[in-house]
Amino acid sequence: MRLERLTANKIKISLSSDDLFERGLSKEDIWKDSIKWHQLFHDMLEEASEEFDVDFEGSVGVEIFSLQAQGMVMIITVDDASDEEILYDGFIEMQVRLEGCDDLLFIFQAFEDVIGLCKSLDIAGISGGNLYSINNKYFYHLQKKEDEDLEKAAAILAEYGDASIVSPHWLEEYGKLIVKNTAVETILQYFK
Repeated sequence: MRLERLTANKIKISLSSDDLFERGLSKEDIWKDSIKWHQLFHDMLEEASEEFDVDFEGSVGVEIFSLQAQGMVMIITVDDASDEEILYDGFIEMQVRLEGCDDLLFIFQAFEDVIGLCKSLDIAGISGGNLYSINNKYFYHLQKKEDEDLEKAAAILAEYGDASIVSPHWLEEYGKLIVKNTAVETILQYFK
């Protein structure tokens, strides 16, 4: 589980599929209004409250995004936050594992980030992948090879971009395919 403060009244909580599994939950339990889900939600609010000294009284808005094979992200907004304070980029990161993931899909805001990503993946001995574009953003999709490569790739991908909330199937349907199966090699061929 990872906690990150976005603004004075907004906190982002990221849970991997393994985090949910370890707590005895599936992504489907979130939508069922189960007791386990309520307990997990209460525990996350308590931990966020202690870590960032935020009082969750009054109205609280919650946005939940299910990430393809990577878990979920929750954005919690406290409507009553009155003071705008200077924030720091502190976050807590606990053990994250990628067991059971079939692929990785990350979004990048600039093409320069994709170039930097491809250079780092190449140094790590990771190649391949599909590159898509939609709405002036870039998506890199890496299908599972070996578990070790997938974990290294996930760490490198997280340095340059963010996990995407869209599925690979949606991206195939609506995105523009730029490079198929050889994204790292092709990008490095032109931008080394």
